[in-house]
Amino acid sequence: MTKPKVLVADPIAQRGIDELSAGGELEVTVKLGLKEDELIAIIGEYAALVVRSETKANARVIEAAHKLKVIGRAGVGVDNVDVDAATRRGIIVMNTPGGNTISTAEHAFSLMVSTARNIPQADASVKAGKWDRKTFVGVELYNKTLAILGMGRIGTEIARRAIAFGMRVLAYDPYLSPSRARSLQVELVESLDDIIPQADFITLHMPLTPETKYMINAERLAKTKKGVRIVNCARGGLIDEMALMEALKTKQVAAAALDVFEKEPLPADVPLRDLPNIVLTPHLGASTAEAQEGVGLEIAEQIKAALLQGEIRNAVNMPSIDAKTLLVVGPHLALGEKLGLFLSQISAKRCDSLNINFSGKINDVDTTPITRAVLSGFLRQAGGGEVNVVNAPAFAEQLGLKITESRESSVGDFAELIELTATGETGWVSVAGTFFGSTPRIVKINGRHVEAKPGGVLFLLENRDRPGIVGHVGTLMGKHNVNIASMSLSRDEAGGSALTVLNLDSVPDEALIQELLQQGDIITAQVVTL
Repeated sequence: MTKPKVLVADPIAQRGIDELSAGGELEVTVKLGLKEDELIAIIGEYAALVVRSETKANARVIEAAHKLKVIGRAGVGVDNVDVDAATRRGIIVMNTPGGNTISTAEHAFSLMVSTARNIPQADASVKAGKWDRKTFVGVELYNKTLAILGMGRIGTEIARRAIAFGMRVLAYDPYLSPSRARSLQVELVESLDDIIPQADFITLHMPLTPETKYMINAERLAKTKKGVRIVNCARGGLIDEMALMEALKTKQVAAAALDVFEKEPLPADVPLRDLPNIVLTPHLGASTAEAQEGVGLEIAEQIKAALLQGEIRNAVNMPSIDAKTLLVVGPHLALGEKLGLFLSQISAKRCDSLNINFSGKINDVDTTPITRAVLSGFLRQAGGGEVNVVNAPAFAEQLGLKITESRESSVGDFAELIELTATGETGWVSVAGTFFGSTPRIVKINGRHVEAKPGGVLFLLENRDRPGIVGHVGTLMGKHNVNIASMSLSRDEAGGSALTVLNLDSVPDEALIQELLQQGDIITAQVVTL
């Protein structure tokens, strides 16, 4: 019998390679520094590919990988893996969440100290034969205010270290609950624009998503304290590098330290290199012996279990369940994820609890995978690509989001129902879905009965119930070239308030939304994309 072949394309710890080779059941090949065409030429014979951040497992590579079953990323992010292409080809994508937490937190804190005390610049000066103490006068961390943008695993570790140094710690995270913030001894600030002006130091620990792209830009840099210091060990693109460069030149930002960049490796002609008040490191957040060994060994164990036992751990693109169970609950996983994603877009970002109620015949199966699918959808905007069905419960716990399940034996008009309710300081919102035969449908929103397809673009309108509203909405949609695929109406009473749910063929622009809201009978308008 032919042994499954494993290609290690990026450096991992020797313990990881030894683990893959142990027992002689896998044929392990290490080939580093392969160019894209070189990788494409050989990938067709391998069952598993191990990468870190250098090798790009893009659509071209995946298309050529005829035997590939698993891609293992020895690290947290999977930015260098085309997960959608892998999913379409039935390839499991795994990562190693949590393996780099301490390493990255310590590096970020070290960079913060370096910006405070000018350590790299002073070191270079002394090595150049100078003794210039006055130029390198720094500031203390003690009694200074640190703003942590993103309170996941790494942000939490930064907070603990900062508190030990006597810093006042402010936290901005749209998904962190007040109770979790209190337990971490940090002050939760509601908005990014409120936290920025208070900070002496700012450190970023957010995923890169459309919402967080350039979250630190020229406008926000102008609102900072004169002489603020900024550290980014999270993702390139969170900071507008050109805007930061100008702020460093004017000393609005006294110093900055970057470990990640919009383009990596950092091009030689980037003007940031020439600034005296910036510290640049080549993506070293995870570069400790302990982290390297930990993620290397962890990904090796996961790949070995997947290829030899069929056991799936830390999968980004599929639940960790066996094939027989997946066949039964598969449709419910897809529906649960869509419901979670829907609810996250109509609820307040900062929720205290999420209840998942299962009613009817769905209770005949193990609903744990469905709950995880719901969470992965609900937390997608909070965690970006790092949240999956495996780590979603832990991610929710870090945010202080309480997850509960409830069950009912009967469900009235439906054979089964999955209903989600998110609760926060501003109240509650809910959504429920079921199947009409094999067709999934959203059947309740905030307790109101509707019928909508859980996919594509949905447009929710809350309006006063009076004649002519539907016609007015349709006319404006036509004016803005937006086609309505289907419409569902629900009202509490004649002449009261009504909920209109539209499935649209395209996303309505802001001008259409504003024109609708100018009509006094339209109370709210929300766009949900699934």
